[in-house]
Amino acid sequence: MRRRNFIKQTGLLTAGAFALGQGELWADMLRKKSINPFGVQLYSVRDVLPEDPKGVMTKLAGMGYKQFESYGGKDGFLWGMSPGEMKTFLGDIGVDMVSTHFNYMGVMNNPDELKKNIEMAEGAGLKYMLCPYIGAQKSWDDWKRIADTLNRTGEEVKKAGLKFGYHNHDYTFRPLEGKLPQEYLLENTDPGYVTFELDLCWIDVAGVDTAAHLGKYGKRYELCHIKDYNMVDGKPLQCDLGEGSVDMQDTLKVVDKSGIKYFLVEQEQYPVSSLESLAHDAVYMKNVKI
Repeated sequence: MRRRNFIKQTGLLTAGAFALGQGELWADMLRKKSINPFGVQLYSVRDVLPEDPKGVMTKLAGMGYKQFESYGGKDGFLWGMSPGEMKTFLGDIGVDMVSTHFNYMGVMNNPDELKKNIEMAEGAGLKYMLCPYIGAQKSWDDWKRIADTLNRTGEEVKKAGLKFGYHNHDYTFRPLEGKLPQEYLLENTDPGYVTFELDLCWIDVAGVDTAAHLGKYGKRYELCHIKDYNMVDGKPLQCDLGEGSVDMQDTLKVVDKSGIKYFLVEQEQYPVSSLESLAHDAVYMKNVKI
């Protein structure tokens, strides 16, 4: 082959390969999507929320959070508002309060208080009531009692048309006699009564592979907490999204494929302030592609 023809054909092949590569890159970009809508767990602003609930929630809505998950503060998870007032306020700022953490340990054996909490959540238009914390247990008998109680509570919550669920920390992903308590709860609670909220930080802190876990149990999870962290002096220190050790983009892709419905940012430690961190996190959530 003459040198001139060789150079010409090589150039065409190179251009073709480049065009093909660009096409594949463009196709990959088109396949990716944003997470929309996304929300925030209001515990993230526990330092400022109690003094001005409406003002702080309005600021969060302005950042781009379209879903809220509440928690049981000093004035309850409706922050001193009646269910109707909360529902109207949320409509005014364009936010859906999908869920709340509530004082599960304080009401699980008190039918009247549980009923009161259920009625408040139902009246405000919430979809989920979640147990936020139980604590590590010493025996499988303890975990059996917990699973039974979760089932009973879920049965009561379901009567009102709501869903009841459990939110994990790292302790349920740490083995007890070779078995994970989280897996025990997943396998010994009734899917008709109990769903789960996966905290993406705490499963990672415990050293459990999120993709493998969701591959096996993904259908039991309907909500997740999006949270990043770094290990500092052997302890997890939470940080702004994208600044930590969690491979957030790939993790969110796995979570999305598992069928989880609600993506809720939660950050409990901040480099400067809660509102500055949540503003950063909202920008991250708007820009991340999965």
